[in-house]
Amino acid sequence: MAAVRHRRARTAGKETTHAATARSMLRDVTRRERVLIEGGAELRVLVLACTRDDTTAVDLASGALLRLRVAWPDDHEPDLAPFDVVEATLAEDPERDDLAQPEAVAAAGLPRQIGTLRGRRVKRMLEELAAPPDGPLLGFPGPAAPYWEFRGSRPSAALLEPTRGPQLIRRTDDGSTWVRFGWERDDVWLPVEDHRASRALDAARRERLSGKALATALGFRPQYLLASLSRPREGHCYKVVTAVLPKS
Repeated sequence: MAAVRHRRARTAGKETTHAATARSMLRDVTRRERVLIEGGAELRVLVLACTRDDTTAVDLASGALLRLRVAWPDDHEPDLAPFDVVEATLAEDPERDDLAQPEAVAAAGLPRQIGTLRGRRVKRMLEELAAPPDGPLLGFPGPAAPYWEFRGSRPSAALLEPTRGPQLIRRTDDGSTWVRFGWERDDVWLPVEDHRASRALDAARRERLSGKALATALGFRPQYLLASLSRPREGHCYKVVTAVLPKS
């Protein structure tokens, strides 16, 4: 009984420490209706996905999605993980002129990680961000669209809660990783740029993973997919999944 009490005490201590850390990270955030986009603005954001092209994150002040364009050095791979909290300073010219990616802003230097946020706060944020399955994914049908068709009026990133699935698939012809999931009545297949998903297939030595096997390989039950539009490739922007995420 004494050992059980000690374990419970240690667990309670960790939970208290975690809650205090979360409060500390959120304490200095000034609530805003919109993202503060101006040269030199300092933002505190919750990371959802991090690639060399951009870091997709939730602005903690407004709850909006941002795509931070970070100039990672050639010898420094992007190293931010989902649910990291970072501080980022916007460039003097945030470069908000990409009509295909209206959420994109340029960062000055590398973001500074200040902690990790999980639990109820993250769960609420993701629930509020989740896109309703009431229309074409990212505002248009099909897997891609010509760059010249975009006018800056459609989102280029969306947090999805699949209505069926998801299932990870390794294509044998090129070794790429794809995810298959239901989005209302649609059966959607998208390429995955989340390295953790690819490593899950490698570790399981499987070409397909779903259900309990997928949760075991990932280390969590997948609840959300972060869908994004790619940079132009031969004149087209493609739908991809940049993160497979738990509920919090």
